[in-house]
Amino acid sequence: MPTREPARSHGRHVPVPVRVPARRRAGDVLAGLGALVVLVALVGGVPYALLTFVGPPIAPELLDIDVLTSNVGPSTIIAVLVLLVWLAWFQLFVCVLVEVYAGVRRVGMPARVPMSGGMQFLANKLVSAVLLLFTAGAMVVPLAKLAPTPAAPPVTAVAYSAPLVEQTLETHKTKKVYVVQPPHGRHHESLWEIAEKCLGDGRRYPEIYRLNQVKEQPDGSRLRMADLIRPGWVLDMPDDARNVHIVPSGQPREQTLREHPGRAQAETRPDTPERRTQDRTEGKHRQQDQREDRKEADRQGSTQTERQDDRGPQTIMREAQDGDLTDYLAAASLAAAGLLLVLARRRREQLWRRVFGRRIVRPRDDAAQAEVALRLGGDAPGARVLDVGLRVLGAELAAQRRTPPTVYGAHLSARTLDLWIHPADDDPPAPWTAADGGQVWRLPAHEGRLLPEGGPGQGGAPYPGLVSIGTDDGGRVLIDLEAAQGLINVRGAHTTAALAALAVELATNRWSDRMRITLVGFGEELTAIAPGRIRAVGGLAEVLPELEASAAPRMEVLTGRITGSPRSAHYLLSAVAPTHEEARRLALLARRDTAGYVLAGEVPHATWTLEIDEDGRARLAELGFEVEAQLLPRRHYRALIDLFRTADRLDGELMSEPEPLEGLHPPAVEIRILGPVEITGLPPLEEGRMALATELLVYLATHVGGVHPVVLGGVLWPRGVQDMVRDATIARVAQWLGPENLLTDEAGRLRLGPDVRTDWALFRELVRRSHGDPTARAVLLEKALGLVRGPLLAGRRSGGYTWLAADDLEYDVSAAVADAAHQLCEIRIAGGQPDAAVAAVRAALLLAADDEGLWRDLLRATHATEDVVRLRAVVEGLTRRAASHPYGGGMAPETEALIEELLPSWRIHVVRESSA
Repeated sequence: MPTREPARSHGRHVPVPVRVPARRRAGDVLAGLGALVVLVALVGGVPYALLTFVGPPIAPELLDIDVLTSNVGPSTIIAVLVLLVWLAWFQLFVCVLVEVYAGVRRVGMPARVPMSGGMQFLANKLVSAVLLLFTAGAMVVPLAKLAPTPAAPPVTAVAYSAPLVEQTLETHKTKKVYVVQPPHGRHHESLWEIAEKCLGDGRRYPEIYRLNQVKEQPDGSRLRMADLIRPGWVLDMPDDARNVHIVPSGQPREQTLREHPGRAQAETRPDTPERRTQDRTEGKHRQQDQREDRKEADRQGSTQTERQDDRGPQTIMREAQDGDLTDYLAAASLAAAGLLLVLARRRREQLWRRVFGRRIVRPRDDAAQAEVALRLGGDAPGARVLDVGLRVLGAELAAQRRTPPTVYGAHLSARTLDLWIHPADDDPPAPWTAADGGQVWRLPAHEGRLLPEGGPGQGGAPYPGLVSIGTDDGGRVLIDLEAAQGLINVRGAHTTAALAALAVELATNRWSDRMRITLVGFGEELTAIAPGRIRAVGGLAEVLPELEASAAPRMEVLTGRITGSPRSAHYLLSAVAPTHEEARRLALLARRDTAGYVLAGEVPHATWTLEIDEDGRARLAELGFEVEAQLLPRRHYRALIDLFRTADRLDGELMSEPEPLEGLHPPAVEIRILGPVEITGLPPLEEGRMALATELLVYLATHVGGVHPVVLGGVLWPRGVQDMVRDATIARVAQWLGPENLLTDEAGRLRLGPDVRTDWALFRELVRRSHGDPTARAVLLEKALGLVRGPLLAGRRSGGYTWLAADDLEYDVSAAVADAAHQLCEIRIAGGQPDAAVAAVRAALLLAADDEGLWRDLLRATHATEDVVRLRAVVEGLTRRAASHPYGGGMAPETEALIEELLPSWRIHVVRESSA
């Protein structure tokens, strides 16, 4: 690519004329010109003709008061008809004004002119065609005129030791390239950062993307996603790039990498505002790298067990207060609820294939902390109110044969769910109520919680495109991507992080039935979260023909959703700025399609524009929203991907080894966790303090190596707590337990005394002893399973125990209980005691109900009783459970095959049950 140096004349920068290519096809131009002629004729020609041939709106005949009592003649009738024609013209004129205002100001949905349905529709079509005629090409003109002519910087020497002849050849036979650098700590380079460093503006990254799209790199791969670049790649750069290498234009990338493996030497430039801005940006990146390095060191240190923890309190404090992942993931409460639901489905499928003696793989490091944040922030009740409330609303509207209103925004708080609708309607179906003159439909949260889930009064999901853009002081703010009926532009800082957050919530929300999400230029790894919903492509050109072929009218789709014939919702999120032609085609498509289109970069045809500043504040001026933006930065994005990839692993891992108990005598204080959480041997604390004190004891009891108070504070209060509150809580628990039961070692770590024990520790000891005593194995296993009373830590305090996501406890307990029941079941069946085998498995199912290996053991044990009626009851119960399981997924293929083997007629009975 030849490098063009700007011409200079008398110290002034002379812009080089650039020919702007045509952006429209002939048909579009003709349609726009035709619409313009029709508009001029209707708005100007009609009143001119009326004034010329028939007179003013109010004829003299209508001003005579006697016309009300005298006989009406032909002149009076003609005068009334003329007045009606004038009124019709005035109505059309108002509709045109409204549509022009909405199109020029990009307010999204034009105001509704009363009693002007067909007239306003006609005005909308004409004005849209005319505006597209002008905006597609004329957009360049005001920008060119308004941009000031920059003064040329002083001529300085360039820091390349090349002879003059090489500098001359550089203009014609060289190109500028950038070598992507290896990661520094956890910091990886991105196109945005390269554009910011080399072009002075991160928003120019699409230029680099387009220059290098699908070009082969030294490692044989190609750039297909804007957010996927690799160290060692050689990127062609625009002509005005700085901090780059100058190489011959035909030089292979492999040779460039060999000759220029490191960073380019910076140009020697004067101290200008632009240079200072770039230096500040690079300084921020260096500081971020240092912070990432420190955090990485902290995380590596925190993987050591606490019994080996001999670090000082300052190191422990830094680790305990590293809440970076929590800041974003816990704040995305609706997305967190959806992610947890999808994750639970994956974990259930992992349990289908769990191997005896191994637990399913648990997340580590950032992935584990990501799940902690999701558990901390997930708003499952709010997501349920949104889902069930919208479905009930759609079903009621369908029953009343009413067209659903356009919902352009929603606000979800602890007290209400508000929908901002258009047009205004003060008669919503119960239990919804109207507010603000019918502009808002409101569902009180207590009413929403009472709505039955999956009941007969629920229909399809009417508004699957509702997605959070952030939070305000009162709750979460959502917009409906379909309601824009045009392009939605996301720009400013954190653009890709905002698009990733939108994609994750859309892909996992529960208020949609069928959905397809196309990600352009980013997010290929998100298919790990929702492979059935998400696909990623490299450019808009790959999907535009398909979108244009599958467009569907909005009202038709909305009506279909609430009447039981839903059409797949489709949303396109692009991190690659569209070309003018792509933007024009998308704008035309969005006007007639029900899909949602969210695009980064400068989009001239955008209906809504979401501006995000450096501090993470987002503003959507067209709707009047200003919120704390919902973002998914790169580290959080990678943590989520790692979390879901872990949930796809089927190899399993060994369980942690238990600490042997010296004796089986009853303890002074017992902490029961294999069922409802209970503490025996201590007097009850006052109400309001018991739940937190119990969690503190559970954590200490399951971490026998000791826990530093600072770490304990971070566990119990993941959002942070004052030292005095933490210390007062620990002192209160110490007083409750007694000094002999809460000990402090020389390093300041807290541990429980020998007279405090959990039922989990006793369970593990009984199982361990059963392995060394074959004659007493069945008895010991039976005693161990007798300790199981229900799900692990049932009845735990709301919002607590989030630390379980990053701990072995949940994984070890469910696997160990299921394995103990499996062993005992086989022993009892071999000994001719199938009823005892059934009892053993049912005891384990109280805690590990999702381990389908236990259900297969139950089927075998029940079959061994030779009671067909009993076996059929187990099969029917398992079938109903699989069909109504909150995590979905049916049952494992191995389970279905076993049922076919033991009860071949089971499918006939299932069909009869469902038809009845």
